[in-house]
Amino acid sequence: MKLGRMNHVGVAVPDIDAAIAHYRDTMGARQVTEPFDLPEQGVRVCFVHTPGHDETEGTQVELLSPLDDTSPVAGFMAKNPAGGQHHICYEVPDIAEARAEFEAMGKRILGPTRTGAHGTPIFFLHPKDMLGQLTEIMETPKQAH
Repeated sequence: MKLGRMNHVGVAVPDIDAAIAHYRDTMGARQVTEPFDLPEQGVRVCFVHTPGHDETEGTQVELLSPLDDTSPVAGFMAKNPAGGQHHICYEVPDIAEARAEFEAMGKRILGPTRTGAHGTPIFFLHPKDMLGQLTEIMETPKQAH
């Protein structure tokens, strides 16, 4: 595996509107996407865009909150009621190839490959195999960053 671009850091929050206000008012965020539901993953999500170097786009912060008690994020929120860093996401050029490589290394993949919030294929790797970090692997979006 070759490390790809860090696409985003996922942050679970109890109230997505309050979290958006925090990023705008406290952190000075200028670009935040409109929140939307992602029922396949049981979350409501939006992205905070951070500026990069020399007018490039930086890494995003993905704010996510559970849609209901069956959401995988609901368990995280039960243990962390104030929220917190949920996962880190890296891009790969070919999701099927990356999945096969991680499987060959014996890394535990959590569930099937599915469509993520960016509209591209994703899968998650077990934190115990990834230095304690829930790690999302996503196929690089076809459009430019």
